[in-house]
This record gives sequence, C-alpha cells and structure tokens, in this order.
Amino acid sequence: MKTIRLKPGKERSLQRGHPWIFDGAIARGGADAGETVRVESHEGAFLAWAAFSPASKIRARVWSFDEKQRIDATFMGVRIADSVNARARFPIESNGTRLVHGESDGLPGLIVDRYADTLVAQFSSCGVERWKSVLCDALLQATGCKRLYERSDTSARALEALPEASGWLRGGPLPGDSQGEAAGEIILQEHSWQLGLNFVTGHKTGFYLDQRDSRQLFADTVARLALRQVLNCFCYTGGFTVAALCGMRQAGVLQATPDTGQVGHVTSIDSSGPALARARANVALNGFSETSATFLDADVNASLRRFIEQGQRFDAIVLDPPKFAANAAQAERAARAYKDLNRLALLLLVPGGVLFTYSCSGAISADLFHKIVASAGADAGVDGFIAQRLGSAPDHPMTLNFPEGEYLKGLVVMKKASVQSLN
Repeated sequence: MKTIRLKPGKERSLQRGHPWIFDGAIARGGADAGETVRVESHEGAFLAWAAFSPASKIRARVWSFDEKQRIDATFMGVRIADSVNARARFPIESNGTRLVHGESDGLPGLIVDRYADTLVAQFSSCGVERWKSVLCDALLQATGCKRLYERSDTSARALEALPEASGWLRGGPLPGDSQGEAAGEIILQEHSWQLGLNFVTGHKTGFYLDQRDSRQLFADTVARLALRQVLNCFCYTGGFTVAALCGMRQAGVLQATPDTGQVGHVTSIDSSGPALARARANVALNGFSETSATFLDADVNASLRRFIEQGQRFDAIVLDPPKFAANAAQAERAARAYKDLNRLALLLLVPGGVLFTYSCSGAISADLFHKIVASAGADAGVDGFIAQRLGSAPDHPMTLNFPEGEYLKGLVVMKKASVQSLN
C-alpha cells in the first residue's frame, strides 16, 4: 500500500472527519490515478485510506478513517447497499430518487439517480472511476434494476484528467421499450404530477431531482394563497411551471372568477428551445390547456426589465438560475448577478407577492445568499418576510462533516403588503 504524508498541522481537517486532502497539504508520496493510499500525519500516525488523484487540486478523497478497514469490492458493495437502504428512510414521493450522493454517502465523486427501473450514474473522480465495474455490479444487486446508464460528461472529469464518458454500462433498451424509451425517455412521477425527461440528453443525470420538495412547496403556496399570475425564470423543462398550475387547479383559479375575472396563468422563460418544447409537453401531459401557460425563449434579465417597463406584475416568481460561481474566485461576480436578478424580481412582485429564489453555486454560502437577497431588496426599495429557508430534497443529504454538500440553498420571501420606500 502506497503512503502519502502530510505537512505539519495539515491533519486537522481529517481529524474532524472532512474527506478532502488538497495538494498543498501533502509533504511527500503519491500513487496512480484512483489508487488507494494510506494517509499519515507528519509524525507518521494513520489518518485515513483515500483514493489518489494525481491531477486534481483535491489530491486525495477519503474512503475510510478506520485503519482496520480494507478498501476492496466488499467495501464498495457495503457502501452502495447502505446508501440505497438509507433512502427508504427519507420521505420521497416520486419514482425518481438520488441513491448515491458522493461524499455524503462515503463514495466521493459518485452520483447515482434512479428513474423508475433505470439507474443513471456519474463518475467524477479517479477513485470511483477505478472501481467503476465493481460499483456498477453492486448498484444492480442493491436495487434490482437491470440497466445502468453513464452520464460522466461533466466538467468535473477534466479536473481529474479523465475524459468525458456516456453510454450504457449495464443492460440497455429492454424488450418492449418504445422508441422513445430506448432513447432515454422517462415519465417521472412526482407528487401529484408527471414530468417527461430524457436521461441521455437532459441536464445532470436527466433532471433536477434536488428541487422535488421545493416544487411541492411552491404548488402548495400557490394553492393556499390562490395566486393567479406566476413567473418561472430559468424554467428548464417546466417543473415549477407544472407545480404552479397544479396549485392553481387546486385553488380553482384556472377559470375566470367573479371577483377579478383574472384567469390563472404561468409565464415561463428559458434560453433553450428544446427545454421549452419539453416544458410545453409537460404542461399538456398534466392536462392543462395551452392558454394556461406562455413560454418565452429569451434572456431572463432582459425580460424582467421589459416587464417592469410594461408595468407587468406577478403574484409569485421563481428564480432558479444555473450555477453562477463554479469556484470561490467567481463568487464576487456571481453575487452581483444574483443581486441584480433578485432586485428585478422584487420590483415585479405585487405587494404580498411571493419570491422563491435559489442559488446552486457551492461557492455562495447560505449566509452570503441571504445577504445578497437582502441587498437586492434594499436596492429595490422594498422589504419582505423570510418565510422559509430551502435546500435540496432529503435524498441529496449534507452531512455534519461535509458542509460543502450544501450546494443548493433558497429563500421564500413574502414581499410586505404595505411597503415604505427605503430610498
């Protein structure tokens, strides 16, 4: 077994259970890509077993802190089984589930989502890449699934000097599959609605399962407050759009009402034509009329400014943008972008309106995101109640020793009904 020895004082994060060892912490030692190494303090005391990544700034990722642990096929099988079994303890109303969530499940760099009877996996570190075949077999055994598709086509692979890879690793199109199913089409059952997705071409492993519970909360909020005019920004394939319409249907506001005559409607914006086509299809899939939703292939910032100029206002707005900061160096620029978006959204909300706003940038902490949204409110001259703080669905867990797992954070802001200008 090869050994790496750390510089003096660099063992403290490992002693707290953190699973990453950066290149600057290593005094000497090395190994091949993905090879398991023994990690020792500067004094030679055992710290952990870890997978070595020669090209990455995260030079080693911890498998185990137990010196007696053997890192072998049995170890991988147990880790997979534990991850799958843990999901049975989480409240999940969907046939789409995150089964393995990287470091949080003790399998650094491995993401596995289950869509009905299909597994979709991302291998983004040298360690799990080296154990790929063993991990695939363990996943099929633990889940009973017959097929597993790889979506290791993320930029994180380049940081590990790994080429992008995608395709079937186990099984493939099954007898009886339609042409669409053979090409990666799946109908996701989620709460009280359905969403079509494609695990071959869709974002991430095919869809954003991490927002599952936020979509339900948004539907409940729309229904409870009988909101009629909703704006969904960066709508992708329309998950929040469908959730809003389901809430409107529950509240009975999709038809003209005697009090206002205003019919419930959702406006959705994205810059991807194929995503908008999918969003339209998802609206139809759930039985809603074409007239209940408008889809704009446009830039979100420009659209928000145009709405303000036109005097349009909305009862509820969703801001779920893509990652603005890939690393800490980009955090300041990302903060400015988040602030401008939220400022415009707060101006577009009617008094008493609701904003669901998110950041999926790991470099933007929950505390910083709160400050950004607060600053946006000050610039807009409005105030609002923080009704709720949001995060990923529970099958995307963050652990006590790995706070970096909290990549998704959100706020539900209720704009005060009576607003004094702060300017």
